[in-house]
Amino acid sequence: MTSLLPAPRRTRAPRGDRKDTAHRRPLVLLGALAGVGAACSTLVVCLAGGVIGWFLTDAGAHGAPRDGLRVGATGWLMAHGSSVRVEGTVITALPLGLTLLAAVLIWRLGLRLGDSVSGHGPDADAIADGMRDWTVASATGVFTLGYAVVVVVTHHLAATAATSPSLARTLVWTVVLCGVIGGSAIAVGSGRAAIWTSFLPLSLRAAAAAAWRILIAYVAVSAVVLGIALVVDWDGAVNVMSQLHTSPGAATLLIGLCVLVSPNATLFSGSYLLGPGFAVGTHTLVAPTGVVLGALPMFPLLAALPDAGPTPGWTAGLLALPPLVAAVAVYRTLRSYPTSRWDEAALRGVGAGLACAVGFALLAAVSGGAVGPGRMADVGPFVFQVLLHGVATFGIGGLVGSLLATLRHRRSAQGQRDVTITGR
Repeated sequence: MTSLLPAPRRTRAPRGDRKDTAHRRPLVLLGALAGVGAACSTLVVCLAGGVIGWFLTDAGAHGAPRDGLRVGATGWLMAHGSSVRVEGTVITALPLGLTLLAAVLIWRLGLRLGDSVSGHGPDADAIADGMRDWTVASATGVFTLGYAVVVVVTHHLAATAATSPSLARTLVWTVVLCGVIGGSAIAVGSGRAAIWTSFLPLSLRAAAAAAWRILIAYVAVSAVVLGIALVVDWDGAVNVMSQLHTSPGAATLLIGLCVLVSPNATLFSGSYLLGPGFAVGTHTLVAPTGVVLGALPMFPLLAALPDAGPTPGWTAGLLALPPLVAAVAVYRTLRSYPTSRWDEAALRGVGAGLACAVGFALLAAVSGGAVGPGRMADVGPFVFQVLLHGVATFGIGGLVGSLLATLRHRRSAQGQRDVTITGR
């Protein structure tokens, strides 16, 4: 019991001891506060956006600020996977811009939580010797629980009979976001990830690093292609805005909505570059080999869609972008993981391509959904075909990049040997 008594006022611990004490604060308290903080950070942004949107729509002439708060909270739930009803129509598509913001904040606060709990559990030597360590698992569980509490409270306050947001879908997405992204951040911040990955084979670490670089580079290229397509048909987007006869406030809201769903459009663009393309309504197709469209809603971002009918011959050349991106990314990555064995290099490159294909297919799967009534209930990439094309294209690109990196390494090693022999 004496350990619970406060220390004498004149006693000051050494600086190193104070720092160690700061890293041994109660894990449950730190995890719960981090989870609640991560959830409330994006929730406050959405609530503020809802109030601003309510005011911009008609300068507050109709409704009350609480209506804007409810819309913002519903949007926050949608970013976490909830389906909602809008005038009787079920909307299941996620605004991935908000989801991405939530993921970034979960990662940042997860890193800080990991650093705060790094003093819990066994030390690095004991972990390396195989001692069980539940620090990351416990912190992740408490972090997820704190986040889920905010989700449940928000759902209870924002749900109405007309909107009917799905609590089950939201909780599933909360567990996925906090478990995968938050758990990974906690492992990295606490130093456990560095210890665990040191036991993995070098080839596996090299393939994972290359797969991540391929995915990031390919998403960036997809965003650039989307931006170019939108700029080329900028007049179409402006024409849509003029036909809607929106007020400046409503136009601002519409542009903000375009920004929120731009990550969805980027993944659509990536699916297009892989070949299978995507659908913008039932029985539609947008692919490099052909475009079949029906009636489309008045939405400025849709101006980036190609014209219906046969596509120009040069669009087939866009199919070379995915393997080229994979080859360059793998080549640049594997220069940091050199190997002289051709079979090992091929395994790394192909493995990186396969992992990237699976990762992009998962992202494509969450980018679509129902966005309106009737035929607009089927919008999104053809996920299975995207996976198959990704396996082929990223795999081939990864193989080429890994072989080129190995060839460069072998030539460099041979040149060093020749210099050494000549010097002798």
